[in-house]
Amino acid sequence: MDALIRTEGLSLSFGGVVAADNIDFRLDVGERLAVIGQNGAGKTTFINICTGFLKPTRGRVWFDGKDVTGMEPRHIVRFGLGRSFQLPQLFLDHTVRQCLEISAAARQGRLSFFKPLAQSVNRREIEHTLELVSLRERGSELASSLPEGQRKLLDVAMALMLNPKLLIMDEPTSGVASEDKHDLMATLMRALDERKVTSWFVEHDVDIVSRYATRVAAWIAGKVAADGPPAEVLASAAVRREILGTA
Repeated sequence: MDALIRTEGLSLSFGGVVAADNIDFRLDVGERLAVIGQNGAGKTTFINICTGFLKPTRGRVWFDGKDVTGMEPRHIVRFGLGRSFQLPQLFLDHTVRQCLEISAAARQGRLSFFKPLAQSVNRREIEHTLELVSLRERGSELASSLPEGQRKLLDVAMALMLNPKLLIMDEPTSGVASEDKHDLMATLMRALDERKVTSWFVEHDVDIVSRYATRVAAWIAGKVAADGPPAEVLASAAVRREILGTA
């Protein structure tokens, strides 16, 4: 398998707190990685280092064979590393369709005050992506009108317009009603599979992790304490004690 993300000796401290402790890690093409851990375990810090939002104290990060250590996020995105956030980053005063048009135009370098946005992008690509995330019927509505679950879908759809090789999703089901979580994840995974996008998601819901991940990495105190198939990692004594809170 080819590695999309690879790190060696990755470390970062905030004062006396070790947020990333000498992490050697790789994520291969085609995997569905779920990252679990208590708040403060280092999950988001690791993502922020890999995506350029933080610079490590020591170690290196490679994305798709390129050394991206300390590189600015806007440059890393151009290599194909996409990200969606726990709080969706949307253009709330624009329609759902316009949000995708902005992402597509930005990818193509066609954002302009002098040309209508809809004329700068591939209409078929926009409509197909809306269909993928089950938002085509709401395309003409303001993004601000969407419930939380559909805002998450729109956030991912905007990321897909950038043609990522890897999409990192920070708690995609947070704030979503429990009865809607599985429909949301099923829609996301279908869309990513169709676009052949490798996925990495942070998640606290064990049922979601078990059902949708092919691999789980458990973070404890800035380290990867367990890494492997979901059933194996979730059965680990350290994971059950430190993360799941069960005997």
